[in-house]
Amino acid sequence: MAAPVATSLAVQLLKAAAALVAERGPQGFSLREVARRARVSEAAPYWHFASKEALLAAVAEEGFAALATLMAEVCERVKDPDRQLQELGVAYVRFALAHPSHLRVMFGPEIRDKSAHPTLKAAGDRAFSLLVRAISDGQRAGRVQRGDTEELAVAAWALVHGLSALIIDGQLRKRVPNEREAQRLAMTVTKLLQTGLARRNGT
Repeated sequence: MAAPVATSLAVQLLKAAAALVAERGPQGFSLREVARRARVSEAAPYWHFASKEALLAAVAEEGFAALATLMAEVCERVKDPDRQLQELGVAYVRFALAHPSHLRVMFGPEIRDKSAHPTLKAAGDRAFSLLVRAISDGQRAGRVQRGDTEELAVAAWALVHGLSALIIDGQLRKRVPNEREAQRLAMTVTKLLQTGLARRNGT
């Protein structure tokens, strides 16, 4: 996963921060502990990040950038509107399984206002815009119902994100014991999403 901040110290701190979130969750996060894990002085994080929230924002930005790259690859590879929406949903679940700590920070309450971190907001907007464009393309092709494109995108995102959160938080252990079953369930859910979004006569 590419880091949004170029220097080796910043990359080191981001890796330590993501590992700490994975172990303790965003609530158990502190700059002091990140510095200790990165084997740097307690003052070192402040050379790049003004606060704990700023470092968490960088972790979230890293996540959104990686997610957007994955979504863009799907959009480039899959041109059929129906299959593209389904593949985007499956890719989202795959991302969540591979980077659960990033996903928790990306959507957690620890970053109160993404607009206070412009590069984070831009990364999040890019990922969302890829879904909006996929739905818009489906509408133009007559495969997705008419309506506010962004509202439909929010509905689609909420469904797939909800599934991802249930899986990575261990709420579906019996049904989803491994990655293969997670992807199978993601296919089922995205088919239901596709059916819900499908254009019907007069809509």
